[in-house]
Amino acid sequence: MILLSAQNISKTYMERKVLDNVSFFLNEGDKVGIVGINGTGKSTLLRILAGAEEPDSGEIIRTNGIRLSYLPQIPEFGETGSVLEQVLAHLPADLKESKEYEAKSILEQMHLPDYDRPISTLSGGERRRAGIAAALIQPSDVLLLDEPTNHIDNETVQMLETLLRKYRGAIVMVTHDRYFLDQICHSIAEIDRGSLTLCEGNYSEYLAQKAQREADAEAAERKNRTLYRRELAWIRRGPRARGTKSKDRIERFEALRDREIPTEAAAMQMQSVASRLGRKTIEINGISKTIDGKPLITDFSYIIARDARIGIVGQNGAGKSTFLRMIAGLDIPDSGEIICGETVRIGYLSQECGEMDPQERVIDYIRDTADIVQTPDGTVTAAQMLERFLFTPELQWSRIEKLSGGERKRLYLLKVLMEAPNILLLDEPTNDLDITTLTILEDYLSQFSGAVLAVSHDRYFLDKIASEIFEFRGGTCRRFTGNYSDYAEKADFSDAAPVQKKKTEKSERTFVGTRKLKFSYKEQREYETIDDDIAALEQQIADAESAIARNSSDYQKLQELTGQKEQLEQQLAEKMDRWVYLNDLAEKIENEK
Repeated sequence: MILLSAQNISKTYMERKVLDNVSFFLNEGDKVGIVGINGTGKSTLLRILAGAEEPDSGEIIRTNGIRLSYLPQIPEFGETGSVLEQVLAHLPADLKESKEYEAKSILEQMHLPDYDRPISTLSGGERRRAGIAAALIQPSDVLLLDEPTNHIDNETVQMLETLLRKYRGAIVMVTHDRYFLDQICHSIAEIDRGSLTLCEGNYSEYLAQKAQREADAEAAERKNRTLYRRELAWIRRGPRARGTKSKDRIERFEALRDREIPTEAAAMQMQSVASRLGRKTIEINGISKTIDGKPLITDFSYIIARDARIGIVGQNGAGKSTFLRMIAGLDIPDSGEIICGETVRIGYLSQECGEMDPQERVIDYIRDTADIVQTPDGTVTAAQMLERFLFTPELQWSRIEKLSGGERKRLYLLKVLMEAPNILLLDEPTNDLDITTLTILEDYLSQFSGAVLAVSHDRYFLDKIASEIFEFRGGTCRRFTGNYSDYAEKADFSDAAPVQKKKTEKSERTFVGTRKLKFSYKEQREYETIDDDIAALEQQIADAESAIARNSSDYQKLQELTGQKEQLEQQLAEKMDRWVYLNDLAEKIENEK
């Protein structure tokens, strides 16, 4: 049964059409993840489904009696009252008492056991967890979640996974957490340039389907380009002596000429702009830090390697961000010292995106850091770097207030990289960034020549970038070799296995790369004769058409001739597919010479 439907929805923000005639249907038991690059309208669609915002056009239809529960990116609470009171605030009066025990249980699972605290004293991550509890406690048939994993620690993310797997209603969520999407969702809705595409399966299956769609589209377009070149050459030769050009063939040429060429999505480009890093990096000597009587780190020493890849995990409030701020020089340890080498240039990405003037133009925000920057490709201007980060020339001259939250995070990331750091301190870099940008950031960090320390709750991200995990817990920092999965299994990462794996992969790539393309004997003969075969089939089809015209009054003969013509056309279509393949292969062989 359909619980909720959005039909022909359109929405424009500040002259940007984020949703263009989009339709979406939610059935009982559906678990849908919404993905897409920042600014494409994911949160907008969720707000429209929740009734928190109206579309410019289109219709939202909700089944009679359907109950919705909505978690926005920024949970809305009153300014007074306890955590428990605010979590129960939106419940009907007759349900508050019966739901109190369940609310307390969820808050405890969300690591908020002190639910009598004033709501005003909660940190950003704690407010997020309270918002999740408020959404889950609401009786609902449909759960709408906007970035539920943002600003919460890894343990809470896994706890939320468990709760959502038990949820019997339908779920629609916007999230960049790829493991989370794999665990919860049964289908993925991608929003791209105003359109919505629905794929059955979890995130991994969506990636496979998307790759196949793109490969099919590329193959079809390659075939069409080859056919167009051939038909263009034929159309330019002029009519042959025996008669006029085939009307069907001319129509085929015109269709190829006027076809809609698939457009490639713009891809963000990151290139290393790191400064030279000397032998001395950062030495941490016996630092300790206590805040409000709570010890965060005690007598910790460490020397950061030039190519370190450190993932930092722990519960909210354990001291992860404070640790990065001390390394960046923004906080001072109570005892001990942090010594930086002379060549060290720190790039610090904070959770809050630094200070941004909403009235400042995007281009000026970047030019405040640098007008030009040196990359492996040479000198690149601020405007060119912005284009590489998917900020169009029009958007560059817009004010920052017009950007979505994810676009602001992307802009802030560019500003940090424009400083040409050689040590990167990233505090929750995955918050508010779309999956496409995250994938490119992961590739960038794998090639970055300096050290990287990243606080993150994104398990996929840590699996991709980390070779060591620091766990902050109870005032101590424990170190684990390996990525997040190795840390989660409490087992050290073995150096021998991955080295052997890399050697094997390299060997396989070398073998494939050295195998030269060539025609088989049969393919060579076919390539030499296929043009004549196609010409002969086209002539037979023309003769069949003439015979049909002459025997239009003889029904039996007409049926026979029509059947022959259809068979010839089928043979021609197969022969044309083979012609495209052979010509593509010939072109590749020629390019290898």
